Amino acid sequence: MKVTVLGAGLVGGAIARDLALDEGLKVLSIDHAPELLEKLQAQADVEIACADLSDEAILKSAISDADLVVSAVPGSMGYQTLKRIIEAGKDVVDISFFGEDPFELDGLAKQNGVTAVVDCGVAPGLSNVIAGYVQSKMEKIDSYICYVGGLPRVRSWPYEYKAVFSPRDVLEEFTRPSRLVEHGELVVRPALSEVELIDFKGVGTLEAFNTDGLRSLARTMDIPFMKEKTMRYPGHANLVRAFRDSGFFGTEEIDVGGLMVKPIDVTAKLMFEQWRMKEGEEDLTVMQVIMDGQKDGRRVRRDFYLVDGYDTETHTTSMARTTGYTCSIVARQVMEGMFTRKGICPPEYVGATTGCYEHLLVELEHRGIHVEEVVTETEESSEERFVSVFQRQIA
Repeated sequence: MKVTVLGAGLVGGAIARDLALDEGLKVLSIDHAPELLEKLQAQADVEIACADLSDEAILKSAISDADLVVSAVPGSMGYQTLKRIIEAGKDVVDISFFGEDPFELDGLAKQNGVTAVVDCGVAPGLSNVIAGYVQSKMEKIDSYICYVGGLPRVRSWPYEYKAVFSPRDVLEEFTRPSRLVEHGELVVRPALSEVELIDFKGVGTLEAFNTDGLRSLARTMDIPFMKEKTMRYPGHANLVRAFRDSGFFGTEEIDVGGLMVKPIDVTAKLMFEQWRMKEGEEDLTVMQVIMDGQKDGRRVRRDFYLVDGYDTETHTTSMARTTGYTCSIVARQVMEGMFTRKGICPPEYVGATTGCYEHLLVELEHRGIHVEEVVTETEESSEERFVSVFQRQIA
């Protein structure tokens, strides 16, 4: 079978390298940057092609003989790329974090008999798979909370942060309003709001703040309280908020000495030079998913912990590992017929499908990525605890 991977960046490259380990797969990687493709080809048995994926004719020609497509393009072109893949009748697993609603393409995907798994990274992605799995195993879910973050192992002034994704995508997370669910109703809060300190085991004290990470869960899961928060080292939210509120993330062009420029483009250019992961620089991925509900008539809390580090053997960042390998494993599940649902499929649909969650965790373990689950019985209702947390943050 042939898999075509669109994008050869840190995450797209990790996906292609992982898929290329399967002798039965032929992997083609496409990107506009020849240096990324040459580096990837030196590391793995993949074919490469340098092309402008924003060109519709080029894209459709590039994927014409693919059995499955993986889309790892920047979020700014993610929705249009996904639409064109579906129009071509190709099954697809997508990690692009775009702002548009993927469910607008659900009818098109079903009409073309396409399985389109979207948001299939670590969070959204692995976190959604966990949510779908837990909901399928419990009588009732009262609350869902996800804390997640990618961090440099070594903290360096002034940002104490490094990015493995497109800088523009990262900055847009700080401007896009965050959606939460409270008492069964969708509410919107500003990004970077409601900062709280979290003692994360094995890492130390981190801060968590609202970002728009619930995505499809707000639509697909009948849970009265849901939120996702991004974690960084303490102080990051206030620093970034100062830039945002001063207009540095603006998308409207302004006149600077006779030149019309978008502030966010300048900011991304300057910040990413300091956020860029240097060769051999190590990172961490941390995540905790907390779900409260009822199982066999008992109140139960299920905590899922992930702490992953840089792979010194393959020189793969932790964020590329946790995001990319989740995607590549689910891509195999689609190709092997483990997951066959047609239409737009967020990862919670994968988690609710018999065998997919267990298979994903086993395959992640084989790659050195460990998800620990802790189950405890509780006295306080999850709703009472969830409300008290919200009240404490707002106060």
